[in-house]
Amino acid sequence: MPEPLDLTRLTIAEASGLLQSGVLSARALAEQHLERIAALNPQLNAFITLTADQALTQAAQADQELSQGNVCGPLHGIPLALKDLFDTAGIPTTAGASFWRENVPEQDAFVVSRLHQAGAVILGKLNMHEIALGVTSANPHYGTCHNPWDLNRSPGGSSGGSAAAVASGLCLGALGTDSGGSIRIPASLCGVVGLKPTYGRVSLGGVIPLSWSSDHAGPLARTVQDVDLLYRAITGHDPHDPASQPEAIDDPLTALGGGIRGWRIALLDDPFLDAADSEVLDAVRTAAFQLRELGAEVTPVAIQELRQAAQINGLVVLCEAAAFHRQRLQEHPAGFGDDVRRRLETGAATPLQDYVQARRTQAVLRRKLEMFFEEFDLLCLPATPVTAPLISGPDAVEQARLLTRFTAPFNLTGLPAIALPCGISSAGLPIGLQLVARPWAESTLLRAARAYENATPWHTLQPA
Repeated sequence: MPEPLDLTRLTIAEASGLLQSGVLSARALAEQHLERIAALNPQLNAFITLTADQALTQAAQADQELSQGNVCGPLHGIPLALKDLFDTAGIPTTAGASFWRENVPEQDAFVVSRLHQAGAVILGKLNMHEIALGVTSANPHYGTCHNPWDLNRSPGGSSGGSAAAVASGLCLGALGTDSGGSIRIPASLCGVVGLKPTYGRVSLGGVIPLSWSSDHAGPLARTVQDVDLLYRAITGHDPHDPASQPEAIDDPLTALGGGIRGWRIALLDDPFLDAADSEVLDAVRTAAFQLRELGAEVTPVAIQELRQAAQINGLVVLCEAAAFHRQRLQEHPAGFGDDVRRRLETGAATPLQDYVQARRTQAVLRRKLEMFFEEFDLLCLPATPVTAPLISGPDAVEQARLLTRFTAPFNLTGLPAIALPCGISSAGLPIGLQLVARPWAESTLLRAARAYENATPWHTLQPA
């Protein structure tokens, strides 16, 4: 007899086709994912809250709607999960912190409501670095999240649970947030695809903030096409979010398979890369060669502003996080984990003039990089300098300085960026490629990433 189909290894696009053709039921899809969560989450600790009963109810509703031909779109009946930073009506939203253990919002975040409108099935809320201020997801309140490629290693953060859950087949896609790399870092370390859209593209309404100037929300999935489907579902102008911009997006999937022949791609070749492991640099250079083989013109470039942009983003994030958590830090400092409390105290002690100067520098650097993309379609560089570090390695503050090095500049400047797999290290760990584009050019990113993905095998590899 043939082996039964492992529904947890379908892509969103594959599962959507089976659901809409009536070959697969949303309930069967949800049940198999819930069984996998029960089997694997004790080792991974990717979920903080599991909403199994609600998910099965949503799946049954999706089956009824699909059977009647009432299709909401490609996410109808698809099992997803959410970083525990997005408000969910009637379901706890903790931000991975002790302060919000009993926080049960009355309304969904804007993007969560968009997923409900799309007919998605929500399996639960995912583990993260406390208050999103860190990149290890070693959470002192809800337990450490583990990397499915090696349980002794970090999945990255702060959206560590999101990447670990997607990589291990606990859900078909997830949402995360990114203030210094918190979508792209865990995507890179866990071997999945993560998109940070342009600042203002995806609403932050109903998302517990870390840094008002640097926060972004975006999707993670196992393929570029799946990330595109999620991105288009959550994108839309939110008049209640002051950062949300009413920019139009391209028609769904029309250009995703169009290729990159004749495109101008900049490959970062700069002393800024000195911190990167040689295996990472080799994999990224090989990826750039593949982009050239696909018809793009690839040019080595130096961008001296990136180092300053990374440093300035770190200062802005800490200052704004300290401002948001000011009362909690003053009245209940012991309620924070050690690494988070230290970073908040650093932000609180930063002179006001330093923050003001940082915001001015932010505007200058944003304009310089926007001008850079008048000459190039894309910038290519590593997503992270190293592969997944050991959980027991350097402390979280030191890890943050290293792992955000290549991602943070694009939070400060608000540029769209995507991370996707481009290799496997000698230790058997994923290596991540990062592509960056001009503002509002997510379609450019996704098209290039899809072309690269179609030409390489890395997205097909799975952790044992």
